[in-house]
Order: sequence, then structure tokens, then C-alpha cells
Amino acid sequence: MSAREEFDTWAADGRDKGMEDRHWHTAKHALARMPVEAGDTVLDLGTGSGYVLRALRETADIGRGYGLDASPEMLQNARSYTDDPQIGLFRGDFDALPFATDSVDHVFSMEAFYYATAPGRTLEEIRRILRPGGTFYCAVNYYEESEHTHEWQEMIAIEMTLWNRAEYRQAFRDAGLVVAEQDEIPDREVEIPPEDEFPTEDWESREAMVDRYRTHGTLLTVGVAPA
Repeated sequence: MSAREEFDTWAADGRDKGMEDRHWHTAKHALARMPVEAGDTVLDLGTGSGYVLRALRETADIGRGYGLDASPEMLQNARSYTDDPQIGLFRGDFDALPFATDSVDHVFSMEAFYYATAPGRTLEEIRRILRPGGTFYCAVNYYEESEHTHEWQEMIAIEMTLWNRAEYRQAFRDAGLVVAEQDEIPDREVEIPPEDEFPTEDWESREAMVDRYRTHGTLLTVGVAPA
């Protein structure tokens, strides 16, 4: 199954809003770190419901926001949620970004980068379109150190990239990006029941749930295009 088919199904089932709700727990902290200024151009890779761009228009007054996704159904849903002429939503591939060289100020991606079929090529494309000094904020929950996310691959038909922290840094550098920051943002909003309520339907132990949400949460790697 392709990424388009997988996420078309998710969108048709209304899972895009559930993803938005869950991802916002840590996405908002990553976005708060982005050095966005009024009038900036921002690309959101794997935009889903488009919530990132709507938030940036409200909080940072970005000039133009572009949301790229592989799923037409996701984009159709996003358009129904978005009433803003400064936000453009379109279908595209991560490894062939439809932007001119040095034309984007910032790129953001939340829980989508590991679906790229050629992640190294995707990073090269991001480096190409970023203006000097522009940033790429890459946020992922599925990564090597977060062991309790590894089972996700068994639940989805798309081949996912499982890198560790060092591999993310090296891949950014190989693509010509300077690694400015790497950090784990814990999810402090997911409620973790007391020990005597485990196991639950989804978790064998409280320790595992704490590890997933509080210890690891979301891995944020920040790359900067050299000036």
C-alpha cells in the first residue's frame, strides 16, 4: 500500500483530527522555538489537517503557508478546515518539492518525515529550497531510542525509516544542513493512569507508557541552511 492509499483511508475515517489532537501536545512546543517572523514563507511537510499552518498564521503572522501531503483525502479535509487565502494546500512528493531554490524561510514536519521513500533525497530538497539561514524543524515520535514506538511498523503497510538521534544528525549534515539543535520534547498532556490500573488495552505496564510519553516523547532535530 502507498502512503497516499494509507492516509486516504485515515482521512475518510476521520482520523486526521485525532492525529491533530495528539500531535499538538508536542508540536506546539516545537513551533514555539521556530524563529518565524511576520511575512515569512513556511512549508509544512505532511500537513495532514493543516493545523500547523493555521496556528502559525494566528501566532506568527507568516506571509505564506504551504502544506504538502501525499493524500488527496487529507488535503480535501484540510481545505474544509482552512479559510485563509494565504495558505495553499497541495499534493506532492517529499523527494521532489515544487519550490524554487532559496524560496522558503522555514520547513516544518510533524510525524511525517519517516514516511519519505528517500529520506536523504528529501533532506537535499529541503536544503535546496531553504533560503540562507532558513530552518528545518523535523519532529518525529518514531525513532530508535523510543523503543515503545517500534511496533508501529507492524500496524502500517508503508515502509518507515527508523533512525536514531545520531543518524538524524548525520543525515542532516550529509544534505548540507547545519544541525543547530536536537532535543526530546516530552508529552505531558497524555494522562498516565496509576500503576494499579495496568495493564490497559494498549499498555502492558505504566513504566512503558511513561517511557513513551514522558521520557522520549517527540524527537526534534533542527537544521539550518548555511548563510
